[in-house]
Amino acid sequence: MLVRSVAEETKQGRSSPLGATVSATGTNFCVYSKHATGIELLLFDSVGDAQPARAISIDPATNRTYHYWHIFVPRLKAGQIYGYRVMGSFDPANGMRFDPGKVLLDPYGRGVVVPRNYSRDAARQAGDNAATAMKSVVADVHAYDWEGDAPLQRPSSRTIVYEMHVRGFTRHPNSGTPEQSRGTFAGLVQKIPYLQQLGITAVELLPVFQFDSQDAPPGKVNYWGYAPVSFFAPHQAYSSRKGSARASERVSRYG
Repeated sequence: MLVRSVAEETKQGRSSPLGATVSATGTNFCVYSKHATGIELLLFDSVGDAQPARAISIDPATNRTYHYWHIFVPRLKAGQIYGYRVMGSFDPANGMRFDPGKVLLDPYGRGVVVPRNYSRDAARQAGDNAATAMKSVVADVHAYDWEGDAPLQRPSSRTIVYEMHVRGFTRHPNSGTPEQSRGTFAGLVQKIPYLQQLGITAVELLPVFQFDSQDAPPGKVNYWGYAPVSFFAPHQAYSSRKGSARASERVSRYG
């Protein structure tokens, strides 16, 4: 944790792009809210922490452009766990449900971590839910290696599309994928030669962005993923790199 004052640690930042944007000198955060009266950026050392390591108030006088709230944190790197607290009116009859006791995901976040004791009920009941809330993770999208990937050039008349569920396609042992890859994006990639042998030229995946597995009737699990909570973040449970996810849960990524 840094020991300098918040004023020394942060700068005004930019109103574009939305989300957390990594640069060589730090990370810019921007979130949109028309009716908020105050917003705090929360930085966590671990996904299950009951309190943030740092809470930074975003000044509406200097760090707000129209309805865009923004702030720049120097030296903050990819891998940092974060969230927001948003202040405003609690007036359900008029669609206002601001609750500063709740930790909110970044709507434009590119990564999400889920604590082992995640609780959907805690998110909708009274009180602080920091320890049991999903949280966003700063991601550097420019660091991803697309390995020369490019859009398909095959005409639609010659395209054979196969629709699949990422987890269901390889989760069973008879899928032939290694145990550590079953039910993950990596498991799907390993089955591409098999799909090609079948004559498949394109796949259409059921929801792959982060969803709430507890959004289901009591005793059930949301299997299909039609309850998105972060449209720009891949569903964490479909990752085969659980070790990397756990590492990011423990380390606050300041330089």
